[in-house]
Amino acid sequence: MPPFYITTPIYYVNDAPHVGHAYCTVNADALARWHRLLGDEVFFLTGTDEHGAKVAEAAEQHGVSPQEWADTVVQRFVSAWGDLHVSNDDYIRTTEPRHHRSVQAFLQRIYDNGYIRLDTYRGLYCVSCEDYYTPEQLVDAKCPVHDRPVTEMEEENYFFELSKFEDRLLEWYESAPEAIRPMTKRNEALSFVRGGLKDISITRTSLEWGVPVPWNPSHIFYVWSDALVNYLTAIGFGEDEARCAHWWPAVHHVVGKEILRFHCVWWPAMCMAAGIEPPAHVFVHGWLLVGGRKLSKSLIALAAGDAVGNGASEDGGDAPVRLTEIAPQVLTHDFGVDPTRYHLLREVPFGTDGDFSYEGMVSRYNADLANNLGNLVSRVATVVASKCGGVGPAPDPDSALGPLAAQIVGAVSDAWARFQPHEALESTWRLIGAANAALEAAEPWKAEPGPAVDAVLGDALEVLRLVSLLASPAMPTTCAEIWRRIGLEGAPEDRQVPEDAVWGGYPGGVPVERGAALFPRRKATA
Repeated sequence: MPPFYITTPIYYVNDAPHVGHAYCTVNADALARWHRLLGDEVFFLTGTDEHGAKVAEAAEQHGVSPQEWADTVVQRFVSAWGDLHVSNDDYIRTTEPRHHRSVQAFLQRIYDNGYIRLDTYRGLYCVSCEDYYTPEQLVDAKCPVHDRPVTEMEEENYFFELSKFEDRLLEWYESAPEAIRPMTKRNEALSFVRGGLKDISITRTSLEWGVPVPWNPSHIFYVWSDALVNYLTAIGFGEDEARCAHWWPAVHHVVGKEILRFHCVWWPAMCMAAGIEPPAHVFVHGWLLVGGRKLSKSLIALAAGDAVGNGASEDGGDAPVRLTEIAPQVLTHDFGVDPTRYHLLREVPFGTDGDFSYEGMVSRYNADLANNLGNLVSRVATVVASKCGGVGPAPDPDSALGPLAAQIVGAVSDAWARFQPHEALESTWRLIGAANAALEAAEPWKAEPGPAVDAVLGDALEVLRLVSLLASPAMPTTCAEIWRRIGLEGAPEDRQVPEDAVWGGYPGGVPVERGAALFPRRKATA
């Protein structure tokens, strides 16, 4: 079993989890679940970033200490991922002692290797980004990401000599062309490196909330130089070298495009400076955006106002904005956990920006889940009850659906391998469509019981078995329920691909259960 180590970014605790966080985390979770189906040895990490100026600022605004604030907000993330059935193997908090030890060991190694120097920094600093900007990068003298004023700062800092790694980074990009995907994001990172790299500040003397610098405790590590090390902390860097070597560098970082520079330039250079391999793969996804249509008021979980929640511009137009005010728990309450997961995975190609709307979610729910998958499950169980005494027949080994199923299993596997869950699900739904079409053509509900009816129903049950297996990374609970209803033991996650994804695996002769509609149709109103 090859190791497959997958990570999300660690999320700041200056705010509550929103759908943008859920989009990244559910995609990473589905990829982890798929690789478990492949039989890979999977380690899936998520967590929270709890240091830095903006966390201290948020804590002060709420009248508590930074640690108290972190302890409160982190539970919101833990709860949100639990509600979404996220299957992480570890949850890292940067305030944990194990993380402090790994950060100090990692950056001490870079210091000992001669890539950290002391200097004075002057620059324009955005607290929300935890990053410096040049005057040319500002928009109307404000941060280009957060549209808030920047602060002019000057202090003694330690600097990581990033400028020394231009050539080595370019060599890495050349030798590992798949290390950063999609290609547009790789090209963006390449352009950044070719534009020339400057040394970067990695410590602060103006902060107390963070990891102390081991060779000079009057300095605190800058939040990004601290946070990036979480990926090594979780696998034992500095404390369990054998375990660390087992998982590194077989790591797959899933990150949003706003932190591309940190993960595709700074982080691999820091790894090189510490004497370890850069990460095997960084997948950079886009943003979910709210387009021109208003969202349901019930979906606005944070009272930030209509201009943020609904995408309304000051002139009354409809300006797309990042979707940061929708709590994932509200979506799971309205639609259910698996439909929410399905929509986040299916609607937007992973790697591009995409629009999110309540109406779009209802439409996808009704079309894919209620009309196609849910209808197939209900129709097959009903006809098996009326024509076969409730006992599912075996599929036809020579069914015309067999070659199509084999083709689709290959397409699904290829899509997951390319980090394209939407393509994997689209292919899976082709098989559902084919089974529904076969039923419509044969109309077994009108026929007398016999071999012909048994064959078409057996084929449909085999399709449901395969779909339950292939779609289980997206909808684990629903697929387990379908698996149970068609009389199979265990759950799809107990099986493996491709061995158990071969046509003819449904045994027949087992009871098929009729049950409540898996996906009752929804009205297209918010």
